[in-house]
Amino acid sequence: MIRFPVLLCAVLAIAGCAAPEGPAVKLEKANVLPLALDDAFQFRKIQQSNVDNTKVQQPTVSEAAIFERQRASWGAVDGIEAAARNGNYYNFFWRSKEPADVTVRLEYRQAGLANHVLAQERYYPQTRGSHKSEFQVAGDDYLENGRVTAWRVLLIVDGSIVGMRQSFVWR
Repeated sequence: MIRFPVLLCAVLAIAGCAAPEGPAVKLEKANVLPLALDDAFQFRKIQQSNVDNTKVQQPTVSEAAIFERQRASWGAVDGIEAAARNGNYYNFFWRSKEPADVTVRLEYRQAGLANHVLAQERYYPQTRGSHKSEFQVAGDDYLENGRVTAWRVLLIVDGSIVGMRQSFVWR
């Protein structure tokens, strides 16, 4: 009889930890930070996808590519909702070997804005271990300003860049 409440509490505690992150914070201006790369902070893997239901996409046999297209438009019941899900999606897998207050920042340029740099951030207080940060440039941002043409992602600790990856066209 006592096992059920204990089991219920354990399940609720685990479910609370698995809650999805809220939206990333958009910055008005991406300030320049000093570079102090540290091996204790590193990006492990990057996944990126572009979903645009308004354009004819090349047919593919890749199950992963098909899955990403379907996942992004899941739940859209009409054309307006499907169009709001068009955009660029990024998943960054990173690791921190020591506890620190880490900010993950995605800086990017869009086709319609030329060289203007936009940014989004996620904050992780006193974090250690492996993490996944999700960013998206979708909806009105994507429809008005176009696709992302270049990007870079930063790990920021104490106001300094300790880890960085970027697309090959970033300058």
